[in-house]
Amino acid sequence: MAPKGSERTVKKVVAENRKARFNYEIVDTYEAGLVLTGTEVKSLREGKANIAESYATDEGGEIWLINSYLPEYLQANRFNHETRRRRKLLLSKREVNRLQGAVNREGMSLIPLRIYFNERGRAKLELALGKGKKLHDKRETSKERDWNRQKNRLLKERG
Repeated sequence: MAPKGSERTVKKVVAENRKARFNYEIVDTYEAGLVLTGTEVKSLREGKANIAESYATDEGGEIWLINSYLPEYLQANRFNHETRRRRKLLLSKREVNRLQGAVNREGMSLIPLRIYFNERGRAKLELALGKGKKLHDKRETSKERDWNRQKNRLLKERG
């Protein structure tokens, strides 16, 4: 067991949106809780969720996760959940107001980056506030990534 003074966080990543950092310039990130049913949590623990096509929106003073895919839990029988239902995100009132202001005034987007279980076993969503990249920004990102990959190869070869 780790001593109390050490900050060791164990995050089991369940689903990740890998294209989000390519398509959006991430300005800020938030940690949000998810309102889930029992079968959704069990399905998440199996690790087959997908948030690649999902997004978050604000409706009526609340933030909702739309179009996320959590497969049915096979042992749940008739008490199963809908796979693509809207899921409420749990954020503080200050964070909700800040996100609504950024989306409405500045035209930013709410992008889910990953779903994970924190050290207490709670399902959390890392939500990002971002601006959409233009085509030339995406090209610049891929050029930079390719150059870094090539630079690492050269450094590894020459020691």
